[in-house]
Amino acid sequence: MKTILFDLDGTLIDSTDAILESFGVAYDTFARTSPDDDAIKKLIGHPLDMMFSMLGVSLSEVNSYVLAYKEHYRIISRKKTSLLPLGLEAIKAASKIATLGIVTTKTARYSEELLEHMGVMHYFEVLIGRESVQFPKPHPEPILKALDYLKADPSQAWMIGDTPMDLICAKEAGVQSVGVLCGYSTKVELAPHTQHIVNDAFEAVKIISHS
Repeated sequence: MKTILFDLDGTLIDSTDAILESFGVAYDTFARTSPDDDAIKKLIGHPLDMMFSMLGVSLSEVNSYVLAYKEHYRIISRKKTSLLPLGLEAIKAASKIATLGIVTTKTARYSEELLEHMGVMHYFEVLIGRESVQFPKPHPEPILKALDYLKADPSQAWMIGDTPMDLICAKEAGVQSVGVLCGYSTKVELAPHTQHIVNDAFEAVKIISHS
C-alpha cells in the first residue's frame, strides 16, 4: 500500500488572506509596520517563529509576535481559508490508492480544526504539525514521524508539497516527492529538489497512481 503525505498551505488549502491579515495584526499589536505581502508570502511554509525572525523581529520578541498572530488567526482562519481548486478531488483520488497523512509547519491543532471544518479530516490517518516535532521541515523528522506512526514503507511513500522545504524533507527522509505550482514557489525553485513538478495536487496524485 502506498503512503501519500500532503503539505497544507499552497498544496491543499489557500489560507493566504488569513495568514497576511494575522501578520498585519501581529505587527499592529506592537506598533510596527507590517512587511509587504510579497515578502511574507515568500516565507510561507516556514514555521511562524522563523518567519518573524526572517522578517526582522528580534529573537527576544518573536514569541510575542507568534502569540499575537495565533490569537487572531484562530478567530478568522475558518472563514478565510478554503480548499484549493481540485484539492478535494486530489484527496479523494489519493484515498483510493494510498494511506494519507498531513505534514505541515502549521500548528497541528489549528490544522485539524480547519480540515474538520472543511469535511476532509477523516481521510487522513496522521497529522504532523509544528508542535509534533523538534525539527520542522526541511529536516526529515516530520516525515519520518508520520511514516513511523503509519508503520509505512518509505520506498512506497510520497510527499506532495509546494516549497523546496517539502521536497528537501522528502529526500532526506528517503521518500519520493512531487512539487506543485499552486502554492508559493516557482518551477525554478522546485526543480533542483524533485523529478516531478505539476500544476496541482490532483495532477500529483495522478503521477503517483501510475508509479
